[in-house]
Amino acid sequence: MTKFNNQRIAKEVFQIDPRIKSGWFSDEYLNNTAKILTVLAQEGYKFGDNKSDLIDVNTKKVENGNIIVEMQFFTRRKPLSIIVGVDEALAILEEETGYYDEKGNFVNTYHELDVEAVHDGNIVRYNGDPLNVQPMLKIRGRYRDFAHLETVLLGVLSEPTRIATNVFNTLVAANGKDVLFFPARFAHYKMQGIHGYAHKIAIEVYNEMYGQKLPAFVSTHEQGSWWGGKGGGTVSHATIASFLGNTPETMMQFARVMPVEIPRTALIDFHNDCIGETLAIMEKMFNKYWELYQAKEYDEAEKYKLYGVRPDTSGNMIDKCIDEPYSDDDFGVNPKLIWRLRKAINNAYKDWTSQFNCTDLMSNKKEIAKQWCEDIKIAVTGGFSVEKIERFEKLQVPVDIYGVGSSLLSNDKKTNNDFTADVVRIQINGEWHKLSKVGRRPCDNSELVKIQ
Repeated sequence: MTKFNNQRIAKEVFQIDPRIKSGWFSDEYLNNTAKILTVLAQEGYKFGDNKSDLIDVNTKKVENGNIIVEMQFFTRRKPLSIIVGVDEALAILEEETGYYDEKGNFVNTYHELDVEAVHDGNIVRYNGDPLNVQPMLKIRGRYRDFAHLETVLLGVLSEPTRIATNVFNTLVAANGKDVLFFPARFAHYKMQGIHGYAHKIAIEVYNEMYGQKLPAFVSTHEQGSWWGGKGGGTVSHATIASFLGNTPETMMQFARVMPVEIPRTALIDFHNDCIGETLAIMEKMFNKYWELYQAKEYDEAEKYKLYGVRPDTSGNMIDKCIDEPYSDDDFGVNPKLIWRLRKAINNAYKDWTSQFNCTDLMSNKKEIAKQWCEDIKIAVTGGFSVEKIERFEKLQVPVDIYGVGSSLLSNDKKTNNDFTADVVRIQINGEWHKLSKVGRRPCDNSELVKIQ
């Protein structure tokens, strides 16, 4: 359930593997714990006179095999994390909590748990104090019934929370400009659904916090499958190669064949001449646009309105428009390239006017051409990260759209969103007692809601 629509994702979407019940996906030391506790429960084992950390509590009759615990789940990424994965975690708890009886039948005991959780899209903050964390999930119940789920639960929370937080930080850096979600090719294809969902949640959190209405752009249908989105895109370098390196003709055929609702965004670095390629595309497309416009075929003319251009210059290349002497800042997609590209786009119509006749001028062709050019957006891709976007924005580079890929999957010291699960309380004779490893303690989060 997200905090934005109060709707749970259908459990079928997660395709929960039934082998989770048997601990197939669990760290074996957790399976060992569950096995030991199960045997002790069958034997009627009691703690007896053994020394415990609960100094003032009578623990002689504690049945360790049936020990009831409170476990809290949390992450420690400064300063904040966008939580995603709660719906899947709850679905796994509901389906996979329990034990196998003597006949090998699985007995589901989920109904015996007390569960509290935040919603997908909630923010948890961390100030660096490990004794002051904000739990996003709490489970209370017989430990051996859910011990085997810890590994899986941590994983389904860590991955999407990290992606969502990375996306959120990228959106903040982009200052309200659209960010295209392009990490599909850098991760296993089975991760696309949860990654796209994390992207969607991050967009919603950003929009709520900053009063924006940014849409969620994904590149594959699977990335949008959890929330009803569809993948979008235009042309690749391979498309241009299929037209023997003729980028203008590539775009003409794309415009002719593809539905008008698909933005006409040209990839312009095939020949490492972004400005030359752009001007050639613009002239060819505008001529067709004007021909149809003059014929009053306005709907058809819209097919030849160039929505944007996308420089994707490799980081080891310097575009043709950059003059010597070169510096390290001139490689790849850089501010100098974008400033020159924007100027060339805006002024392209001026070169066309020399070919206009009196009829063209009387038909406002010059004004229409000027607007057609100025409407073209610049979408940049190629190695963009939070740091690179912040640099572009600080310099006020005229970028309209950022396409970001591998940096959204980042998992380093700054972007790590590992989750931890700790037992922090034990129930004895119906009363809860604090018990945890050194450096941990029970913590609260006002946004936790009772699930059952």
